[in-house]
Amino acid sequence: MLTTRPSVRPLGIRPLKPGDLDVFLALTAQDPVTNVFAEHRARASKLEPRWLAGEIWGRFDGDELRAACHVGANLVPIQAEPEDAIAFGRRVIERRNQISTIFGPEVAVRAMYDVVSVGRPEPRGLRMCQPHLELSSAPLIASDPAVRLSTKADFEVLFPACVAMYTEEVGVSPVDGIGAQQYRTRVGQLINMGWSFVRIDQGRVVFKAEVACASPYAAQIQGVYIAPDSRGQGIAAPAIAAVVRHVQAHIAPIASLYVNQWNLPARRAYARCGFQRSGTFGTVLF
Repeated sequence: MLTTRPSVRPLGIRPLKPGDLDVFLALTAQDPVTNVFAEHRARASKLEPRWLAGEIWGRFDGDELRAACHVGANLVPIQAEPEDAIAFGRRVIERRNQISTIFGPEVAVRAMYDVVSVGRPEPRGLRMCQPHLELSSAPLIASDPAVRLSTKADFEVLFPACVAMYTEEVGVSPVDGIGAQQYRTRVGQLINMGWSFVRIDQGRVVFKAEVACASPYAAQIQGVYIAPDSRGQGIAAPAIAAVVRHVQAHIAPIASLYVNQWNLPARRAYARCGFQRSGTFGTVLF
């Protein structure tokens, strides 16, 4: 049974504006590691819709911001109880927003998906119970010294590994269709930002990973990939430790990520590094 917050009036939903930035950042600060994606997007865009490529909706009780939702290609509930997620989901249906992904804390994602899934085809992926992991101290193991920041010169050898990882994880290629150039641009942006990491042996990528988003409090690691013929050789954990040490020294004090529950080799590698479970995420891929 869903529980609801007591309220003396219906809670209203409206798009947030640049003038709402401070109150929105106060909301994300209630759980800054879990909310790192939303905070990153808000800080980068200043809540200007043209830079967000979408909107962030707030749910208000009078003047109090109680919950929010990133609404674009990604639908991301922020500090949302199930009742908030349901309300946002209903607004998405009313507005007929086109979405490709829902992700965030599992309880809110489940509640939102139950609403927005009505009348939609079956999703390509329904991944609940994804452990959300954090590491605020130094990794427990030594770093792989061969892992380094990617450079522009690495792009042509790195890009196929990025495509392979994305295709394996999501089930479709990022370079099929109209998104191909956008994906190439994104890989290049991460290199330029110093958020792309690689180990290249004899001209081929053995390991790669990126930082997806960051705030002053946390950075979220994504796209961890080991070449298929190099798996099972103990490469992952020291490589991840190298990424975490760089992140903590140069980007944000806490490294975070979330992982599919069934991916036991990855979970073991993260545990070796010292990551601790701090919550549970869910992801829906349409």
